[in-house]
Parts: sequence; structure tokens; C-alpha cells
Amino acid sequence: MTELLSVRNLSMQFTVVPPFLWRRKVSLRAVENVSLGIEAGETLGLVGESGCGKTTLGRTIVRLYRPTSGEILFRPAGAEVDLAGLSRAELKPLRRQMQIIYQDPQSSLNPRMTVGDLVEEPLKVHGLGAPGARRERVVALLEAVGLGAGHLKRYPHEFSGGQRQRVAIARALILQPRLVVADEPVSALDVSIQAQVLNLLEDLQKQFSLTYLFIAHNLGVVKHISTRIAVMYLGRIVELAPTDELFRRPRHPYTEALMSAIPVPDPDARIDRIILQGDIPNPIRPPSGCAFHPRCRYAQPLCARVAPALAPVGAGHSAACHLAEQLTLNPTPEAP
Repeated sequence: MTELLSVRNLSMQFTVVPPFLWRRKVSLRAVENVSLGIEAGETLGLVGESGCGKTTLGRTIVRLYRPTSGEILFRPAGAEVDLAGLSRAELKPLRRQMQIIYQDPQSSLNPRMTVGDLVEEPLKVHGLGAPGARRERVVALLEAVGLGAGHLKRYPHEFSGGQRQRVAIARALILQPRLVVADEPVSALDVSIQAQVLNLLEDLQKQFSLTYLFIAHNLGVVKHISTRIAVMYLGRIVELAPTDELFRRPRHPYTEALMSAIPVPDPDARIDRIILQGDIPNPIRPPSGCAFHPRCRYAQPLCARVAPALAPVGAGHSAACHLAEQLTLNPTPEAP
């Protein structure tokens, strides 16, 4: 299968000013030397703790941020284009092929616009269709996400959280994109609504031949929808594998810790929870060697000196750990 998107050695740094005025500006390395590919029609899950760089990576891929270095190779119509160096004008026609769904629809939807106008606006920006045809397209898409023509004149505040997210999904899909970055689209919703929205995203993927980059911090949610999963820590990909393989045999200690935190709906289940000590290190001053070694219960002296590369450890499975071939890590417990 052909890769729709290939990211090569992508880095994104921000210049920040420390709180003391006499200090010089410093660089915050939010994304560091990330390489991955997304095949057409698949869902790549991207997981990690808050602050690990997941959202920054997603926004950089769709060029809401200009990357500091690296390549973003996009192939929406067969021909390859590097998004990294394109100007705003050059990016505009490609915006139709890549869209983003934000975590909080309350803040991503203009409260002064009706739902009909919100979903139709991308068509106006790109000059697509006559007004009547545009409105018909809006109604058809609202029906596809579980709403309808009766919601056209309503405002975002008149909807529930799940309904607002459906509006946000409709707006992202109105241009018929090939790639959709879903940035924690269900984390702000109730658990029962999360399942509805996840099922909706899967149905829309089949209906419109979509490719997803699905960002979340909950491995249980990502397992439900993803073809493959990339685990991110402090701006780097530390493990990448097909979903079933990752849950059957994790090869990075950080992945093992994330899996141990997945809730299991069985009060009698005995789970060995792994409590990571401390917080994610400061990306302005990351640790030497492996960034995870200060919190890793398997860390060796080598881990503090040398940063491990993301290397193959099996068919389609890669991990950035010096001990990946030696450790036998605990997979996630099976839910009944």
C-alpha cells in the first residue's frame, strides 16, 4: 500500500523567554527528529502523556506550524509534495486535502455563526460550488454525522458536547480531504458519547476513504480505532508497531507503563500498575542519553549516556530502547 504521508527527521522548536528578564531566549524542542509514514486508508494512533509533543506534531504535519527542519512528504493525488517549505499561498490548495479535528469543539467553533454557516465556510473560502449546491452539501454531511437540516440555524451553544464534536467533524470533512488529524477528539466527552463518536469516525472513514492520524493519551481508546500505534515521549517516537503486536508484546518500558494504566472493567482483576516517578522532563533541558531513563525502572548506565535510535525489533515493529531485545515486558491485561 502507498504511503499518503511520509515524515522524515521532522523537528519543531519554539523560542521561549525564561521568566527572568536577564536570561537569554532559549529553544524548546517540542518535536525532535521524528520519522514515520501513514498509508492511505489506515489509522495511525499517536499516544503519550500530556506535554510529550503529540499535538505539536499533528499541527506541524498539517502545517499550522512551519517546522524547524525535516520533510513532510504528502501524496494526495500521486504526485509528491514537501509541505515543510511551502508558503501560505502554495499551501492553500493543499488545505482541501488535509484537515484537523480539535479536542474542544466549544473553543474551535465560532459562537457567532450558525451551524450551517460554520460547515459551509470552508467551501466559501475555497470558492467551491454555488450557494444552493453548497447548502445541499452541508445538509448531506450533517446527516452523515448524525445531525440534519433542522440544525442549520442553531448556534454551537445550543448543542451538547457530543453534538458540537459532530459539527466539528462535518466541518473538517466538507472539503473531502484525504488526511484528517484528529487531535484527542473524544477526550472531552462522556464515556458513552466517546464510543458513539469513535464508531462514527470509523463509519466515515469507510464512507469517504479517509486516512487518520488519531492523537490521544488513552491507549484503550487508540486500540479501538487504530491500525498501527506510535508511542511518543518528550518529542520523540519511542515505539511504533501494528496495534495487535504492540498490545501483545510491548518493547519499550514507557509503553508498558502506559498499558498498565488502562482501566479493566473487572473489580476482581489484579493489575500490576506501574507508577512512573516524577513528571516529563523539561524539554528546554532534556536529560542526556535516553530521555526516559530518569523514570525507567530498567535503566542501565548506558541509558544515561547514549540516546537509543528507533530500530526494528520485529516485523513492522520498532523501538528506541537499548534493552528492547533483552526485556520481557508485561502486555496489557485482557478485558473481559
